[in-house]
Amino acid sequence: MKSRAMVLEAFNQPLVMREFDIQPLAEGELLVKIEAAGVCGSDVHMQKGEDPRTPLPIILGHEGVGRIVAMNGARKTVNGETLAEGDLILWTRGMACNHCYACAVLLEPWLCQDRKTYGINRTSSQPPYLNGCYSEYVTLLNSVDIYKAAADIDPAVLVSASCSGATIAHAFDHHAPKLGDTVLVQGPGPLGLYAIMYAKKLGASRVIVIGGSGNRLEICRDFGADVILNRNTTSVEERRQAILDLTYGRGVDMAIEAVGHPSAVQEGLKLVRSGGAYLSVGFSQPPGECQVDFFKEVVSKNLKIQGVWVSSNRHTQHALSMVQSQPELFAKMITHRFPLAEANAALQSMAQRDALKAVLIP
Repeated sequence: MKSRAMVLEAFNQPLVMREFDIQPLAEGELLVKIEAAGVCGSDVHMQKGEDPRTPLPIILGHEGVGRIVAMNGARKTVNGETLAEGDLILWTRGMACNHCYACAVLLEPWLCQDRKTYGINRTSSQPPYLNGCYSEYVTLLNSVDIYKAAADIDPAVLVSASCSGATIAHAFDHHAPKLGDTVLVQGPGPLGLYAIMYAKKLGASRVIVIGGSGNRLEICRDFGADVILNRNTTSVEERRQAILDLTYGRGVDMAIEAVGHPSAVQEGLKLVRSGGAYLSVGFSQPPGECQVDFFKEVVSKNLKIQGVWVSSNRHTQHALSMVQSQPELFAKMITHRFPLAEANAALQSMAQRDALKAVLIP
């Protein structure tokens, strides 16, 4: 058997369609036919060479949902379900080593320095070659953790659960709103949509969203946003005053940065009340330094700042359960679908923010 895949061979150049021989499966490995592959905003940065983790050549795509077409030996899901050919599955995109200090002592596998991730730091030049989801097939190693998906669900709806959904679940694991809190979400992309929903489910009485894409901001209302502030039609000072007016002059109880730009941090820290919390989830690559008056905006306000890096199995499972409980709502996130051969157009749609979420359907 062979598999076609879209390969990044040079930074700032279009992906190229290549054909790979599908390798014999080692014990415990699965061959999966990709039903849907998410095109993440971080993929755009990787194509441009802005992510230092990216080797060349590489099959991009760390968000995948597919059906098992071949197995070498028995495998079970994280929930103990026996897997079989034909099952629709989702998998944890990253594999920790389970032996380093972060894994074995801290019990924080997201900090594993040897973490391997499909479509991010596993090259297509090494066996089993099919190491990304912009492909007809992917080979899942025996160390990959598997989740069985509902058989009748649209696979495209699930792709973001293993990335944006799991990352936001991780964020709220660190700090959750209290009943009645006002929460600010900076950024109306997939991360922001999950943040809105999690905040509301965990007890926030009001969610405010700041963003600049009109079509994205409208979908935020469907996910539970109460107040929308368009940064293209308001100034920084106008947004600040609007938030102070809504919070009796205090500022929000917590804010989630889901943008990945220093300017968002500089604005957001000023909008959190004394004793509040600021969670940053939007940075997937180094964007440069962020200048902050640390005494004024952090120390004197006794502010809690939490960086959030990727996720673990716990977070993936939680996000998957949330999506499967409301598939019609999460279907609104999928604004563009492309065949595999049009992966470059899909990346462009994300780079230009035409798409809220683009998905490849091989």
